[in-house]
Amino acid sequence: MAADPIISLRGVTKVYGSGPTAFQALKGIDLDIQQGDFVAVMGPSGSGKSTTMNILGCLDVPSDGEFLFKGRHVETLDRDQRALLRRRYLGFVFQGFNLLSRTTALENVELPLLYRGEDRKARHEAGMAALDKVGLKDWWDHTPAELSGGQQQRVAIARALVTQPAVLLADEPTGNLDSERSLEIMELLRGLNRDVGITVIMVTHEPDMAAYARTLVHFKDGHVERIEEGVSA
Repeated sequence: MAADPIISLRGVTKVYGSGPTAFQALKGIDLDIQQGDFVAVMGPSGSGKSTTMNILGCLDVPSDGEFLFKGRHVETLDRDQRALLRRRYLGFVFQGFNLLSRTTALENVELPLLYRGEDRKARHEAGMAALDKVGLKDWWDHTPAELSGGQQQRVAIARALVTQPAVLLADEPTGNLDSERSLEIMELLRGLNRDVGITVIMVTHEPDMAAYARTLVHFKDGHVERIEEGVSA
Protein backbone atom coordinates (compact mmCIF):
# COMPACT_ATOMS: atom_id res chain seq x y z
CA MET A 1 0.00 0.00 0.00
CA ALA A 2 1.28 3.47 -0.87
CA ALA A 3 2.06 5.77 2.02
CA ASP A 4 -0.14 8.79 2.63
CA PRO A 5 1.00 11.77 0.53
CA ILE A 6 2.96 14.50 2.27
CA ILE A 7 0.74 17.08 0.51
CA SER A 8 -2.90 16.81 -0.55
CA LEU A 9 -5.10 19.44 -2.14
CA ARG A 10 -8.82 18.70 -2.37
CA GLY A 11 -11.19 21.01 -4.22
CA VAL A 12 -8.91 24.01 -3.67
CA THR A 13 -10.13 27.27 -5.11
CA LYS A 14 -8.63 30.75 -4.95
CA VAL A 15 -10.55 33.92 -5.71
CA TYR A 16 -8.97 37.37 -5.72
CA GLY A 17 -11.21 40.39 -5.20
CA SER A 18 -14.99 40.37 -4.93
CA GLY A 19 -18.09 41.26 -6.87
CA PRO A 20 -17.95 41.77 -10.63
CA THR A 21 -14.14 42.27 -10.60
CA ALA A 22 -13.42 38.98 -8.79
CA PHE A 23 -10.91 36.69 -10.47
CA GLN A 24 -10.88 32.94 -9.84
CA ALA A 25 -7.26 31.83 -10.13
CA LEU A 26 -7.90 28.23 -9.04
CA LYS A 27 -11.08 26.34 -9.91
CA GLY A 28 -11.05 23.21 -7.77
CA ILE A 29 -7.56 21.72 -7.62
CA ASP A 30 -7.06 18.09 -6.59
CA LEU A 31 -3.42 17.09 -6.19
CA ASP A 32 -1.39 14.57 -4.18
CA ILE A 33 2.38 14.80 -3.77
CA GLN A 34 4.24 11.85 -2.30
CA GLN A 35 7.12 12.13 0.13
CA GLY A 36 10.39 11.98 -1.82
CA ASP A 37 8.91 12.84 -5.22
CA PHE A 38 10.44 15.34 -7.65
CA VAL A 39 7.56 17.28 -9.20
CA ALA A 40 7.74 19.75 -12.08
CA VAL A 41 4.81 22.19 -12.23
CA MET A 42 4.21 23.53 -15.72
CA GLY A 43 1.72 25.67 -17.59
CA PRO A 44 1.30 29.03 -19.33
CA SER A 45 1.17 32.34 -17.48
CA GLY A 46 -2.15 32.70 -15.67
CA SER A 47 -2.73 28.95 -15.49
CA GLY A 48 -2.72 28.84 -11.68
CA LYS A 49 0.67 27.26 -11.03
CA SER A 50 2.13 30.24 -9.13
CA THR A 51 -1.02 30.60 -7.01
CA THR A 52 -0.79 26.90 -6.17
CA MET A 53 2.88 27.23 -5.22
CA ASN A 54 2.04 30.17 -2.93
CA ILE A 55 -0.56 28.02 -1.19
CA LEU A 56 1.83 25.05 -0.90
CA GLY A 57 4.44 27.41 0.55
CA CYS A 58 1.97 28.67 3.17
CA LEU A 59 2.34 32.18 1.73
CA ASP A 60 -1.36 32.28 0.80
CA VAL A 61 -4.51 30.38 1.79
CA PRO A 62 -7.25 28.76 -0.30
CA SER A 63 -10.60 30.50 -0.66
CA ASP A 64 -12.20 27.07 -0.33
CA GLY A 65 -11.15 23.43 -0.21
CA GLU A 66 -8.66 21.45 1.86
CA PHE A 67 -4.87 21.63 2.06
CA LEU A 68 -3.29 18.84 4.07
CA PHE A 69 0.41 18.78 4.94
CA LYS A 70 1.54 15.60 6.70
CA GLY A 71 -2.14 14.99 7.45
CA ARG A 72 -2.73 18.39 9.08
CA HIS A 73 -5.34 20.80 7.70
CA VAL A 74 -3.29 23.86 6.81
CA GLU A 75 -6.33 25.86 5.70
CA THR A 76 -7.44 26.01 9.34
CA LEU A 77 -4.14 27.47 10.63
CA ASP A 78 -3.68 31.13 11.48
CA ARG A 79 -0.84 33.27 10.13
CA ASP A 80 1.59 32.46 12.96
CA GLN A 81 0.92 28.73 12.73
CA ARG A 82 1.51 28.79 8.98
CA ALA A 83 4.77 30.68 9.52
CA LEU A 84 5.89 28.03 12.01
CA LEU A 85 5.08 25.25 9.54
CA ARG A 86 6.96 27.14 6.84
CA ARG A 87 10.08 27.57 9.01
CA ARG A 88 10.06 23.95 10.17
CA TYR A 89 9.26 22.01 7.02
CA LEU A 90 9.76 24.16 3.89
CA GLY A 91 12.73 25.51 1.97
CA PHE A 92 12.48 28.05 -0.86
CA VAL A 93 14.63 28.66 -3.95
CA PHE A 94 13.77 31.53 -6.29
CA GLN A 95 14.69 32.57 -9.82
CA GLY A 96 16.39 35.65 -8.39
CA PHE A 97 18.93 34.38 -5.89
CA ASN A 98 17.80 36.87 -3.20
CA LEU A 99 21.18 36.90 -1.44
CA LEU A 100 22.31 39.74 0.79
CA SER A 101 25.02 41.47 -1.22
CA ARG A 102 27.30 42.61 1.60
CA THR A 103 27.44 39.35 3.51
CA THR A 104 29.39 36.16 2.90
CA ALA A 105 28.00 32.94 1.49
CA LEU A 106 28.04 31.43 4.98
CA GLU A 107 26.20 34.39 6.52
CA ASN A 108 23.54 34.16 3.81
CA VAL A 109 23.07 30.46 4.47
CA GLU A 110 22.90 30.99 8.25
CA LEU A 111 20.09 33.55 7.97
CA PRO A 112 17.12 31.16 8.49
CA LEU A 113 18.82 29.81 11.62
CA LEU A 114 19.35 33.34 12.90
CA TYR A 115 15.59 33.89 12.60
CA ARG A 116 15.09 30.67 14.56
CA GLY A 117 17.28 31.97 17.36
CA GLU A 118 20.03 29.35 16.97
CA ASP A 119 23.35 30.19 18.65
CA ARG A 120 26.40 31.19 16.64
CA LYS A 121 28.19 27.83 16.86
CA ALA A 122 25.11 25.87 15.74
CA ARG A 123 24.55 28.30 12.85
CA HIS A 124 28.16 28.00 11.73
CA GLU A 125 28.22 24.20 11.81
CA ALA A 126 24.88 23.83 10.02
CA GLY A 127 25.77 26.52 7.47
CA MET A 128 29.08 24.91 6.60
CA ALA A 129 27.42 21.51 6.29
CA ALA A 130 24.82 22.96 3.90
CA LEU A 131 27.51 24.65 1.80
CA ASP A 132 29.37 21.34 1.68
CA LYS A 133 26.25 19.64 0.28
CA VAL A 134 26.20 22.05 -2.65
CA GLY A 135 29.96 21.90 -3.22
CA LEU A 136 30.81 25.37 -1.92
CA LYS A 137 32.41 24.73 1.46
CA ASP A 138 35.66 26.37 0.33
CA TRP A 139 33.78 29.48 -0.84
CA TRP A 140 32.14 30.24 2.52
CA ASP A 141 33.82 33.65 2.93
CA HIS A 142 32.99 34.99 -0.55
CA THR A 143 30.31 37.61 -1.12
CA PRO A 144 27.73 37.20 -3.92
CA ALA A 145 29.67 39.63 -6.14
CA GLU A 146 32.62 37.22 -5.98
CA LEU A 147 30.52 34.24 -7.11
CA SER A 148 29.17 33.19 -10.50
CA GLY A 149 25.43 32.96 -11.11
CA GLY A 150 25.53 29.21 -10.68
CA GLN A 151 27.45 29.53 -7.43
CA GLN A 152 24.99 32.13 -6.14
CA GLN A 153 22.11 29.76 -6.84
CA ARG A 154 24.00 27.01 -5.00
CA VAL A 155 24.29 29.32 -2.00
CA ALA A 156 20.55 29.98 -2.25
CA ILE A 157 19.90 26.22 -2.30
CA ALA A 158 22.20 25.75 0.72
CA ARG A 159 20.20 28.45 2.54
CA ALA A 160 17.01 26.52 1.75
CA LEU A 161 18.60 23.27 2.98
CA VAL A 162 20.11 24.56 6.22
CA THR A 163 16.88 24.02 8.17
CA GLN A 164 16.65 20.43 6.86
CA PRO A 165 13.23 20.93 5.24
CA ALA A 166 10.94 18.10 4.20
CA VAL A 167 9.95 19.97 1.01
CA LEU A 168 11.97 22.21 -1.27
CA LEU A 169 9.88 24.66 -3.33
CA ALA A 170 11.79 25.99 -6.34
CA ASP A 171 10.35 28.74 -8.54
CA GLU A 172 12.12 28.78 -11.93
CA PRO A 173 15.47 28.01 -10.22
CA THR A 174 17.40 28.08 -13.51
CA GLY A 175 15.63 31.08 -15.03
CA ASN A 176 18.61 33.44 -14.60
CA LEU A 177 21.31 30.94 -15.58
CA ASP A 178 22.93 29.89 -18.84
CA SER A 179 22.41 26.35 -20.11
CA GLU A 180 25.56 24.89 -18.57
CA ARG A 181 24.91 26.34 -15.12
CA SER A 182 21.23 25.32 -15.42
CA LEU A 183 22.20 21.69 -15.90
CA GLU A 184 24.53 21.88 -12.90
CA ILE A 185 21.71 23.17 -10.69
CA MET A 186 19.30 20.52 -11.95
CA GLU A 187 21.83 17.77 -11.27
CA LEU A 188 22.24 19.18 -7.78
CA LEU A 189 18.49 19.21 -7.14
CA ARG A 190 18.12 15.68 -8.48
CA GLY A 191 20.98 14.51 -6.28
CA LEU A 192 19.46 16.10 -3.18
CA ASN A 193 16.12 14.51 -4.00
CA ARG A 194 17.64 11.08 -4.63
CA ASP A 195 20.33 10.98 -1.92
CA VAL A 196 18.81 13.08 0.88
CA GLY A 197 15.15 12.30 0.20
CA ILE A 198 13.94 15.87 0.04
CA THR A 199 10.64 16.31 -1.80
CA VAL A 200 11.20 18.83 -4.61
CA ILE A 201 8.38 20.84 -6.19
CA MET A 202 9.64 23.02 -9.02
CA VAL A 203 7.90 25.50 -11.32
CA THR A 204 9.51 25.63 -14.75
CA HIS A 205 8.65 26.66 -18.30
CA GLU A 206 11.52 24.64 -19.75
CA PRO A 207 10.88 21.04 -20.88
CA ASP A 208 14.58 20.14 -20.61
CA MET A 209 14.56 21.18 -16.94
CA ALA A 210 11.26 19.37 -16.32
CA ALA A 211 12.89 16.22 -17.69
CA TYR A 212 14.74 15.88 -14.37
CA ALA A 213 11.45 15.41 -12.51
CA ARG A 214 9.64 12.13 -11.89
CA THR A 215 6.17 13.68 -11.96
CA LEU A 216 4.90 16.41 -14.29
CA VAL A 217 1.83 18.43 -13.28
CA HIS A 218 0.37 20.55 -16.08
CA PHE A 219 -1.87 23.51 -15.24
CA LYS A 220 -4.31 25.27 -17.56
CA ASP A 221 -6.98 27.90 -16.84
CA GLY A 222 -6.99 27.31 -13.09
CA HIS A 223 -7.20 23.52 -13.32
CA VAL A 224 -4.77 20.63 -13.20
CA GLU A 225 -5.00 19.63 -16.85
CA ARG A 226 -3.06 16.39 -16.53
CA ILE A 227 -0.45 14.58 -14.43
CA GLU A 228 2.10 12.32 -16.06
CA GLU A 229 5.29 10.47 -15.29
CA GLY A 230 8.49 12.24 -16.23
CA VAL A 231 11.49 10.84 -18.01
CA SER A 232 13.20 10.26 -14.65
CA ALA A 233 10.31 8.22 -13.19
